[in-house]
Amino acid sequence: MKVNYKYVRIQGQELAENTMYAKGIFSMCWQLIQNDVMEEEDVGLFKEIDSWFAENLPWPDQCKNRELVVCFFKTENTEEMMKMIRPALWLLEKYNHPYFLVYTNTPGEIVYEDQYQVAVKVTGNLQIEPVQSSWSPDAT
Repeated sequence: MKVNYKYVRIQGQELAENTMYAKGIFSMCWQLIQNDVMEEEDVGLFKEIDSWFAENLPWPDQCKNRELVVCFFKTENTEEMMKMIRPALWLLEKYNHPYFLVYTNTPGEIVYEDQYQVAVKVTGNLQIEPVQSSWSPDAT
């Protein structure tokens, strides 16, 4: 069964303090730089990637204003974006920094949209729920 997804987000395991949502790829790479983990040559590579995105991808006002939002790429027309982000994925792998590609059709309440991405409102209400009992008939 093939499922077509509308959106993709590259995110890590760590939560951003302001949104309590998994940090995105740019945040993860900048953190590696700020923590002096990345070698100088790799810092230059990431800064080139970051500059390309700054020039070619609109920056939502919600992000500029530090509102509680996260961004997802649109899958329908992000081939060039994904091509340009691959070296950043390589950097995360080089420095053993786990990341996930999260595909979805329901990212949440969209508060910004352009041809490449959407920004989704984060409620800030992280809920922790108990784990359900095992469904296994062998569980005791």
